[in-house]
Amino acid sequence: MIKELYKKLKLLREQKRFSQEQLADELNISRPTYMQIEKGERELTISEAKKLASIFDVSLEDFLAGKESVDPVITIQRKKEVERKDKNEIRINIPQEKAQKFEQVLLYILAKIGGKPNIGQTVLYKLLYFIDFDYYEKFEKQLIGAKYIKNHYGPTPLMFAKLVDRLEKKSKVEKIKSKFYKREQTKYLVNPNEALDLSALSAQELAHIDWEIARLGDMTATQISALSHLDTPWVAAGEREPLEYEHVFYRPEETSVREYEEL
Repeated sequence: MIKELYKKLKLLREQKRFSQEQLADELNISRPTYMQIEKGERELTISEAKKLASIFDVSLEDFLAGKESVDPVITIQRKKEVERKDKNEIRINIPQEKAQKFEQVLLYILAKIGGKPNIGQTVLYKLLYFIDFDYYEKFEKQLIGAKYIKNHYGPTPLMFAKLVDRLEKKSKVEKIKSKFYKREQTKYLVNPNEALDLSALSAQELAHIDWEIARLGDMTATQISALSHLDTPWVAAGEREPLEYEHVFYRPEETSVREYEEL
């Protein structure tokens, strides 16, 4: 590992407002050992590098190349977990109920269409986005209620990387690299031996998800990204900023899914 990587690691830690002790705990090492890593006196193992890349929400390749992430780091907050009091902490706490819904929606999508050649990570991002924001426009209430940010390729769900990593560790999904029309893509295949739990989803929510799969499930990454770029929540947001759910009520005809009564 080059010494610049360890300097970048310190910058990323400070940018995310992590303490050395917090990252040491994440890596299951002592704080003195972690301090050696930041000083370049001890090399990262592959598993440690993968863990840090996941924490900073960047690909392993970008992390090893020293590229910065500007996304907030995500943790899952259990029902009885006491909220952190440190005002400098910028982690996003995800209620366990929201994480459970996200997992169930994602696994349901993967079980139904995950094997299709066009269903890579980019399409999944946009499917989840339209499922969430269309449901809010239709019914004026949250389905998953995940947080999405604006990036060059369209809306990106912040909790995706962290929760998929957890599903991989539970052997519920497998991440593979493949090609679709000569383009590299990341696919996630659901474990067929794992029973599908949909207990957090209502009949109305499942019907909505099925409707979205039927209308968007055959789109390529280019097509569904282009559609998301027309949507007001994405258009109105600044680069790398969160998308506002309330903006669905100002959508153009191309993306609106609700029939409004004429005045």
